Amino acid sequence: MNESTTLLLAAFAGLLLGAVFFGGLWWTVQKGVTSNHPALWFFGSFIARMSIVLVGFYFVGSGHWQRLLSCLMGFLLARFIVTWVTRPAIDVRLSETKEARHAT
Repeated sequence: MNESTTLLLAAFAGLLLGAVFFGGLWWTVQKGVTSNHPALWFFGSFIARMSIVLVGFYFVGSGHWQRLLSCLMGFLLARFIVTWVTRPAIDVRLSETKEARHAT
């Protein structure tokens, strides 16, 4: 297989690993804040997410630093994508009301 194809596949794998990690973090926060046992949610999720990511990086890297770096770039890109997708919606009318109330 071509080296550039291998690096693109490694980046895609990093993107998937990042989506699992950061999507799982978002899901854990949503479930953990309403749970009776939030420490169990957060600790269990951390162990599961970290295990998945470490094993994924180990197999994707396969002793090649270029693949590992490409996977890391995909992982970081997933962080920005998940952060953008899960951001809270801001109500423009609410912020205008606060500004108008402050000015009076």
